[in-house]
Parts: sequence; structure tokens; C-alpha cells
Amino acid sequence: MRRILCFLIIVATFSVCIGAAETTLLSTQAALNKSREEVRQVTLTADQPSAPKVALVTYGPGRLYWERFGHNAIIVDDPTAGERVAYNYGVFDFNEQHFLLNFAMGHMHYSLDAEPLEADLETYVAEGRSVTVQMLNLTPAQARQLAAFLAWNAQPQNADYRYDYFVNNCSTKVRDALNRALDGAIERQLAPRPAPHTYRFDAVRLISSDFWFALGMDMGLGPNADGPLSLWRESFVPMVLSRALRDVVVRNTNGDTLPLVSGEEVVLRGRLPPEPVAPSELRLPFLAGGVGLAALLLWLGLGKGRLYRTSFALLAVAWWLICGFSGVLLAWLWGLSDHWAAWHNENLLLLDPLCLILPVVWWRAPRIASCLATLLAAAALVSLIVRALPGLYQSNLAFIALTVPIHVVLAVLAWHQRSVAGIAGH
Repeated sequence: MRRILCFLIIVATFSVCIGAAETTLLSTQAALNKSREEVRQVTLTADQPSAPKVALVTYGPGRLYWERFGHNAIIVDDPTAGERVAYNYGVFDFNEQHFLLNFAMGHMHYSLDAEPLEADLETYVAEGRSVTVQMLNLTPAQARQLAAFLAWNAQPQNADYRYDYFVNNCSTKVRDALNRALDGAIERQLAPRPAPHTYRFDAVRLISSDFWFALGMDMGLGPNADGPLSLWRESFVPMVLSRALRDVVVRNTNGDTLPLVSGEEVVLRGRLPPEPVAPSELRLPFLAGGVGLAALLLWLGLGKGRLYRTSFALLAVAWWLICGFSGVLLAWLWGLSDHWAAWHNENLLLLDPLCLILPVVWWRAPRIASCLATLLAAAALVSLIVRALPGLYQSNLAFIALTVPIHVVLAVLAWHQRSVAGIAGH
């Protein structure tokens, strides 16, 4: 923390010295040529307060699941006010009324918080997260405009906003505030550039250290999360925004081109692992698991004796319950929530709520069970065709590899049981 404070103080002091030197030079030139206009301009320049210095601070991933995605904030170092303020768009309240329901419905409420830089840093340093500071080349007018906007935005009546993980989060709000001060320069340069990843890729890779959380997120995202992105859109990830800004160029008051990032320093490397570079590769493990479980079900289903029947029943019912309740969740996310990235989820062809009927009819109504099991197997196979259609691609091959062998084997066993029941009936 001491390093970043010293760094910001040095930058602010250096800027004030340069501003004083420029003022002296302009005053000397005005006195030499006796121009009233130049004298007037010098007087106006001298009367203007020193412009604030602006920096982007990026924090690496933390330990808790909502911290895995990193974080960022805008630092405004105002020499006239003698304070350094961190503007943080990532504040939410677990104690908010109906918090969990709002989260489930996609109605998350976040807000902008402004606090002294030292207090903001203290939390992240204590958590062992990395801290990177990028000084930004804004003109005095742009810096003042940004500082005024953030101060206005941080007022209680203006601070709240509707949170969306992909398009309106703590990083995109920082990006948009900077872009606004730069008259759209960031968007003009990043929007035409294709990003190497998708929403799904980034979301799942960043949470991949929590396997079950990552699995649930991967399962819950639909084809909307698999479309191509621009670098502008991928900057919903704080670390991506930090890297992207290194290539952005701006113009100073003289019209000269210069990089937006004037200086960068890793103030704290942190004690926690860096962000994962890719999500876990699950296609082959899931295929092996699906084939293995299908073979086990086939062996138990065709076996003779009470132990075989009991073991099959326990395993099959567990599978149907997992698939059925997962399907109910996916259907609810699509039909009843505002989580647009979960809409049109093709995993519903694999994790169908109809699976919840099979434990009821499997042994009591073999004819119904065979038709239902065949329908579920056919739907699972259709998922392979659907993902190949234009505009419907969803990156769910791992889930297809896991579920299709099991659904097919259960359909075969259902027809076998139906034929056995038919013979016994005669």
C-alpha cells in the first residue's frame, strides 16, 4: 500500500511542477510580445485549478466465489482537494430485502461507492489479491469532467444501478465512465476488434477453481453466451479491460497521439493464484463417465437377483432426479428469470423435467416408461443436430457426451423390461 501511495504522490507532485513551469513560460512570452490576447489566456490558465490525476486500479481474483472474477476501480487524485478517492462500482448488500430471490430472478442491485484510496486498498491487500495501477493520459478538461461525473454518480440518489453480470457490471461501468470522458475513444478502438473468447469461456474459466460452481454455471448458460464478442464486450472482465487499455491511444490538447496508459505498476503481486487461462476440459472425462455409467446401468438392469435390481433402482432413480430437477431449474431460468444468458438453453434436451416421471412409471407401467425413455433418448440425440444449426450453437458437447449414452441405455432397458413384462403377462 505504501508503494502505491508514494507512486501517486510522486505523479501528482511532478504534474504540479510541470504545470507551474508551463504557466511561467506562457507569462514570459506574453510580456515579450505585449499581446493583450496572450496575456488574457495566461491569466485564465493561471486561474484554473490543477486538474486531477486519474488511474485505473485492477484487483486480481480473490478467494470467495464472487471474487473469482477480479475487480477494478477508478482513482481520482485531486491536488486541489488534497484527497485520493477510489470509485468502486461493485458494492452490493447481502442484507438487502429479498436478496436471494432478486439474485435468482436476475434483479441484482449494485451501487457506486466512493471512499479514500487507503481504505479501499486495505481490504484487497489484506485478502492477498494482486493490485495493478495504470496512470491514464487524460487532458485536464477530460480529467475534470470525469471527476465531476463520478462525484455526481456517487451521490446516494444516483449511486444504484441494475446489475448484469455480462453487460452492466463493475468493470463495464468503469469502462463506460472512462469512455464517456474520452468522447467514445475506447469504444471506437475496442469494438471493431474481435475478442478471442466468449462470455461462457471467460465466466467458466474464472470460476473453474470451484469445480461444482463452474459446472453449474456451464450447465446454466445457453447459446447467448457462446456468440462472438468484441474486445469492447469482453472487457466485462476487469483483467481483460486492463490489458485492452494498453493498446488504446488518445490525443492531448495539442492534437498529438499518445497511449492512454501513461504508466503501469504492479503494486502488489498478491498471495493468491492468478486467473486461470482456460476452463477445465471436460469432454473426454464426461464421455468416459457417461459410457461407464451407461455400461454399469446396462449390467445391473440385465442382471438377475435382488441385489442387481436394488442397485439398478438406486442408481437409475438418482440419475432421473438429478436430470429432472436440473431441467426444472433450466426451464425456470429461461421462462421466469431475467438471466438472458440462460435463455434457450439446449441442455433442456439432455436434462428434461420429464425425467421426474420415470421413477413413478418404470416398474408400474412399462409401456409408458418405454415410450418416455425413448422420447428422452431421442431428445438427447437431437441436441447433437440442434447445436449444428445456424444461430443455435451452444458449447455443451461435454454434457451431450455424458448424458446421451445413459439415456440411450435406459431406453433399451425400458423396452427390454416391457418385452419381459409382456411375456410374463401371457
